[in-house]
Amino acid sequence: MATPLSDTSLSPLRTIAVVGLGTMGTGIAEVLAKAGRTVLGIDISEAQAARSLAGLEASTARAVERGRLTGQERAEALARVRVSTDLRTAADADLVIEVAPESYEIKQQIFRELDGIVRPDAILATGTNALSVTRLAAESARPERVLGLHFFNPAPAMKLVEVVSSVLTAPTAVTAVTNLALDLGKEPVAVGDRPGFVADGLLFGYLNQAAAMYEARYASREDIDAAMRLGCGLPMGPLALLDLIGVDTARTVLDAMYAESHDRLHAPAPILKQLSEAGLTGRKAGRGFYTYEAPGSATVVPDALTPAAGGTGTAGRTVRSVGVAGSGTMASGIAEVFAKAGYDVVLAARSEEKAQTAKARIGKSLARSVDKGRLTAEAAAQTLERITPAGSYDSFAEVDLAVEAVAEDLEVKQQLFATLDKVCKPGAVLATTTSSLPVVACARATTRPQDVIGMHFFNPAPAMKLVEVVRTVLTAEDVHATVHEVCGTIRKHAVDCGDRAGFIVNALLFPYLNNAIKMVQEHYASLDDIDAAMKLGGGYPMGPFELLDVVGLDVSLAIEKVLHREFRDPGLAPAPLLEHLVAAGCLGRKTGRGFREYARR
Repeated sequence: MATPLSDTSLSPLRTIAVVGLGTMGTGIAEVLAKAGRTVLGIDISEAQAARSLAGLEASTARAVERGRLTGQERAEALARVRVSTDLRTAADADLVIEVAPESYEIKQQIFRELDGIVRPDAILATGTNALSVTRLAAESARPERVLGLHFFNPAPAMKLVEVVSSVLTAPTAVTAVTNLALDLGKEPVAVGDRPGFVADGLLFGYLNQAAAMYEARYASREDIDAAMRLGCGLPMGPLALLDLIGVDTARTVLDAMYAESHDRLHAPAPILKQLSEAGLTGRKAGRGFYTYEAPGSATVVPDALTPAAGGTGTAGRTVRSVGVAGSGTMASGIAEVFAKAGYDVVLAARSEEKAQTAKARIGKSLARSVDKGRLTAEAAAQTLERITPAGSYDSFAEVDLAVEAVAEDLEVKQQLFATLDKVCKPGAVLATTTSSLPVVACARATTRPQDVIGMHFFNPAPAMKLVEVVRTVLTAEDVHATVHEVCGTIRKHAVDCGDRAGFIVNALLFPYLNNAIKMVQEHYASLDDIDAAMKLGGGYPMGPFELLDVVGLDVSLAIEKVLHREFRDPGLAPAPLLEHLVAAGCLGRKTGRGFREYARR
């Protein structure tokens, strides 16, 4: 029977061994050394140990150049690091952090050897992000001292550390490493033992879906990445991130996740296997989803898949005037965008009063831009003058482009498109801003489906740079070219995609949000820990629950239902917790309560 850890585990962990001196191990060693710990770096390869030490010297030298360390602090930190190829060097360690390759065989061998080397009160931590901590602990002679300590790459910069407990882990060990993480200036999040934990558990499912989307040729790699950067504010697109992480690493993590969840969303996309087996593992190989200047380089170079400059060569139709249908926030924002770009805009609603109210909203938005110095008072006045409010869609008779931004209800949109078909002149382009409904269904409500296209703006339209351009099987080439030209004029980044539920952004975003809800529903982690993990570990501007409450739980549920209905994947079924909250009227910030409570204004 295992004996409990002694109370000495609560004392500061001063001497720490790091086993495995690759990129992650070297980064962890640097963090520890700069925080005053004695670091015993161990690797089976003498050359790798030397490279690690050289890497530490270079990294700390850069820190001095940037004013983040003094020369004295650098010298002291480096003096605290000793590297070796002998695992017995860890004999005096208070804590051993293992960051060897993601293989049960390798890691279990290390833990078995450490059992005969380290002190009885030493803590053993694995840095795995894919393998079962419980399984590794069970192989140890003292499983109560084994836990997971998952740093994120690059370890010196990333704040998040996931502290992973198995059912065997002693609370004293968890407390000791949590206190260490805080002392290192990190933000520890306590999680249970399941593949991917919180951050990678959510992140890799999203990355996998992006790879599958690209593999299906639904959208180009450039458009998928641009859509998620500009539509969600992410620091990198998913395919570029897969290249950075390593396609082979991603496949290993997903394999482990799928083995436990049997969720098709975690079944590695075949392209990940194909790229891995071809040696095209991303930046480290010089080629993955993209091609790089050299192995290890971050510089992308053109290859056979790089889009040709100048587009397709098809000439677009002339657009001088634009009609915007609707009176809500999205319609007002779109009208403002077009008017700022110099277009004459007719803003039509179901009544003159609603149209005037929408124009007044634009006036207030422009005034805020003037106050913030983003626009001159003269430019704001000229922009507002270009907008003509109207209480009837008959006012669209002479517009060259009509953009619909009414309620997200297919019947309502189809009725509107039937009206636009009658009032708009021949050759006018008809666009819908739907985020989840089939564009072709709107097109079929007209006698000119070739003139209909999707232009999915993001809210708030004046600030968000992305427009998803959605072609149906009936959309004419010159209509597609027209919309691309117009997007250039209004200074938006257009990405192309086909006419299927969610397009690019929502099809990748909402399954991720749904999986976060499932984590809370299953009591795996708290709202706060999940939000912190995704902001600190994934670089997301907002945590999933912050975002859900902003978007609206009713809106989120509607989109998830559309995705589930279209793709018929059990993994896309909306989480029951989301349905319960919506049924209770807890819709997010707009009602004062969603996943969190908000002060009523």
